[in-house]
Amino acid sequence: MKITNPKLIISAVSKKQYPAGNLPEIAFVGRSNVGKSSLINTLIERNGLAHTSGQPGKTQTLNFYNLDEKLFFVDVPGYGYAKVSKAQREQFGSMVEEYLSSRDQLKGVISLIDARHEPTEDDKLMYNWLEYYQVPILIVATKADKVASGKFNAVESQIKKTLKFNSTISSLILFSAIKKFGAKEIWNWIEGQAELQE
Repeated sequence: MKITNPKLIISAVSKKQYPAGNLPEIAFVGRSNVGKSSLINTLIERNGLAHTSGQPGKTQTLNFYNLDEKLFFVDVPGYGYAKVSKAQREQFGSMVEEYLSSRDQLKGVISLIDARHEPTEDDKLMYNWLEYYQVPILIVATKADKVASGKFNAVESQIKKTLKFNSTISSLILFSAIKKFGAKEIWNWIEGQAELQE
């Protein structure tokens, strides 16, 4: 899908700040520094709309990006960072849970996992949580350009085994922001979940 005019509409910290209307929403979750901003920028073909950062935990709000009045991408604060306080982590956690568990417009969640490593305990907790709420999940294994293509099947198998993958509500795609593979397949999943027409 070609997006011509993506805009950051609001950075929200509570339900009362969420955008009004009924546009479908796709949320992006993952460990800090796993490549959420890079994935969003690749999908919308904009280098700087979602800010990439070398500083984990930089995103501390729910960032709503309006894509041509067709849907919203929602960039969710990353988890697993060490440099924020326990109180901040709990605050982010309740903010994220409120959104993911109560937002009717949410049509699916893209959960990013680093293809180079086994899913972390935080990755497993997030997956189990989304599965509990029966949210459609797309696991995107990022930084796959750093894995030999002959090992892709092993990467997929490891992720599925570690997460106890539920194929009835989950899909898995390997992605590279650098080599640009996987983006078309991710868009196909998004369009299916959001019931978008080209």
